[in-house]
Amino acid sequence: MKVTLTHLDAMRFEAATATQSFIIDAPVISPIEIFLSGIIGCTATDMVQLPKNAGFEVRNLRIEGEAVRNETMPRKFNELHLLYSFDSDAPDAKAAQWVMGSIETYCSTLNTIRDTTKISYTIVHNGQTIKTNVPIISGQGGGVDLGTIDACGV
Repeated sequence: MKVTLTHLDAMRFEAATATQSFIIDAPVISPIEIFLSGIIGCTATDMVQLPKNAGFEVRNLRIEGEAVRNETMPRKFNELHLLYSFDSDAPDAKAAQWVMGSIETYCSTLNTIRDTTKISYTIVHNGQTIKTNVPIISGQGGGVDLGTIDACGV
């Protein structure tokens, strides 16, 4: 993957990928908001494609991301909570499986920040909350304690 950024004027830039280009207008939308939008966009594409691959359809998909950042520089993400809200013709367990599959396996942007950011999620499926503030399973940023393992006489 390659992206080339060219300064246009003031705080406006053109970002060019292999297939498209778009304008970044930093005073209007900050680069960190674009970054968060990219994270949400990545998991959103999974939330359309995974159900489709399984013969289901997702409707009314809305994903909200709320990040907590350092107060001082560098102002990186420390925590990220994702709220998935959607309707589908699938059972709740299948809907939760799509979200977990995206977060834990398929979404490259989430997997890029998982070791430094505590990520949690909530799922509202067909108008009912089925998971609330669930921390991701893997990644040091998640801080999930898997306990100690007594193996091989250690």
